Amino acid sequence: MRRDSPGAPTQPEASEVRGYLVRQLDIAWQLASYHLDGLSTDECLWRPADAGLHVHQTPGGEWRADWPDHEGYDLGPPSIAWVTWHIGFWWSMALDRSFGDGALSREGVTWPGDADGVRAWLGGLQERWRAALDRVTDDDLRSPQRTRWPFQDRPFGDVVAWVNVELTKNAAEIGYARFLYARRPPG
Repeated sequence: MRRDSPGAPTQPEASEVRGYLVRQLDIAWQLASYHLDGLSTDECLWRPADAGLHVHQTPGGEWRADWPDHEGYDLGPPSIAWVTWHIGFWWSMALDRSFGDGALSREGVTWPGDADGVRAWLGGLQERWRAALDRVTDDDLRSPQRTRWPFQDRPFGDVVAWVNVELTKNAAEIGYARFLYARRPPG
């Protein structure tokens, strides 16, 4: 933190803030990677309850995700496949809206179909996001110019912080579902 006069703290410089945000992203990615490592396709496609968000293969071979009308608990727990699709969805949208042409829609994001594809897809998104953040300037973090999704008219630093929180939340969901899968009743 900078001090403009002895004993008087000021706001951190943006490069310092970027450092906090990038280190937080790195920690969130380590957590996600821990839960993605060794993940099987069977775990992805396992449904932890009789209802919950999931993915479905179309006759053309694409994997499409359910889209909820609400976010109530009565939806049931999502499958790991859906959670990994959700990470890919919001990360793809954030990249497209912040650094791309903004043309991507939810329907344009499909699930890869297996655990190896999930690891490759999400790893690629993480690399693209991390590389983009390395190019972000101090002014970019303070400016709303890149903030087009999931909210608007806020500093881009808010989007970066949101990605970190969302990744951490989704990583925890994958981990919890893996615990349930490992202890599921036989049969």
